[in-house]
Amino acid sequence: MRPARVLLLTALAMLAFSGNSVLCRLALKHTGIDPATFTSVRLVSGAAVLWLLVRVRDGHTAPAGNWPSALALFAYAAAFSWAYVSLPTAAGALLLFGAVQATMIGYGLWQGERLAPRQTLGLLAACVGLIALLLPGLSAPPLGGALLMMAAGVAWGVYSLRGKGAGDATQTTSGNFQRASVLTLALSALTLSQANFDNTGLAYAVISGALTSGLGYAVWYTAVRGLPATSAATVQLSVPVIAALGGALFLNEPLTLRLIASSLAILGGVALVIVGRRPN
Repeated sequence: MRPARVLLLTALAMLAFSGNSVLCRLALKHTGIDPATFTSVRLVSGAAVLWLLVRVRDGHTAPAGNWPSALALFAYAAAFSWAYVSLPTAAGALLLFGAVQATMIGYGLWQGERLAPRQTLGLLAACVGLIALLLPGLSAPPLGGALLMMAAGVAWGVYSLRGKGAGDATQTTSGNFQRASVLTLALSALTLSQANFDNTGLAYAVISGALTSGLGYAVWYTAVRGLPATSAATVQLSVPVIAALGGALFLNEPLTLRLIASSLAILGGVALVIVGRRPN
């Protein structure tokens, strides 16, 4: 691929990923939709778009994915929705990203990877930034929402680790979305008495599922083929930053000094760990 195309696709994917946070917070704060319904509509819409993409591209939809990965995907999407009932957009995106990277870095250490001194410094900086973000205070995010978002990040980290070497990424993701849709519809059935929605909330959920999730992942899997592994990891540092700007623009959320300082520590620390990794 030409560098200009890789750059464009990468930018679109980062906008899509950060857009999930903005859309979810918009829906759960400013519309009548409940978290279970948002999760179900998002996953079902994403499954439909990915199924169509695979169908058009390959002319068939051979089974792909697996139930353990689908469970991790469902756990991420459900915890993500419930977390954004109370979390501001920027804090949620930062906590999600930090938990994803912590899960993947932790798995690498468990598998025997060793950190260079610079990487150790980065890991410590990220931990300090996370602690600073969560310390009690007027600008601290709600603890319950924060724990849910970190759980969502762990689930997404597990999903990402399981997806390594799984074959065609778009086809595998399509199969996992289809399976996760079964799980989320079961959740909606169990919480039917609490179900609530309106047209605006449903629209946000469909956009989140069809565009910023389904098409977003497809665009990213195309872009990543033209990116070195380290670049593919570090470019994702932009997602919490874009989400913070989106929260300020669309939800009038303040960019507090605590959030900015914690973001610099967490994202800068993670960047040191990623950049310092040796290629496999």
